[in-house]
Amino acid sequence: MEWRDEGIILAVRPHGETSAIAEILTADHGRCLGLVRGGRGRRLRPLLQPGNHVGCVWHARLEEHLGHFVLEPLHLQAGLIIDEPLRLLGVTSMTALAQLLPEREPHPKLFSALQVVLASIDQDTVWPALLVRWEMGLLDELGFGLDLSKCAATGVSHDLIYVSPKSGRAVSREAGEPYHQRLFQLPGFLRGEGLGGDGEVMDGLRLTGYFLERHVFGPRAVDMPQARQMLQEKLGQRTH
Repeated sequence: MEWRDEGIILAVRPHGETSAIAEILTADHGRCLGLVRGGRGRRLRPLLQPGNHVGCVWHARLEEHLGHFVLEPLHLQAGLIIDEPLRLLGVTSMTALAQLLPEREPHPKLFSALQVVLASIDQDTVWPALLVRWEMGLLDELGFGLDLSKCAATGVSHDLIYVSPKSGRAVSREAGEPYHQRLFQLPGFLRGEGLGGDGEVMDGLRLTGYFLERHVFGPRAVDMPQARQMLQEKLGQRTH
């Protein structure tokens, strides 16, 4: 069995004295794991960093085996994030959340969206809002997408500024005003109104974080990735 693809490194763990097991989100084959011979060595260690974009060949005797990866660099992000704590948290958060995807199940839209965020990681006024949009896509791919197309109460498709924590559906200003303290703010950039500032990004992170906890982490009895928690905390500090 053999296939070729491109992918983004999600995680790496040691295997034996010199090798490593890489977890990669690929464009056409989904989230895959494979052994990288010499992965702990000086030559491959810089390549095997979360967020790096690589070309990969996977091969195994049988499809259900772990298999081996042969990797080549396509676009390495380490230089853009290594000395930037907030960017590092953003990339680490996304690569950790991407590990929620079922193994070997293609998610081409989510892969493409992750590429877009990573391509903008050196633009600090751009990537946080793109990250929130990516988390919205992740919820959708996991089967828990939010419906922001029209008001849950009235059916109107304009002036949508809230989201119901119960239904995950948008709520208009008029319908939601009496209950606004119980509703989430729907940031403008999720309505297609530009990219949004730090305040709107925080609204977006609270929104996606709530539904990730409710539908994904809570039922599995596991915690939100620490990087995701710290990202929200650091962005909150920057906002204030």
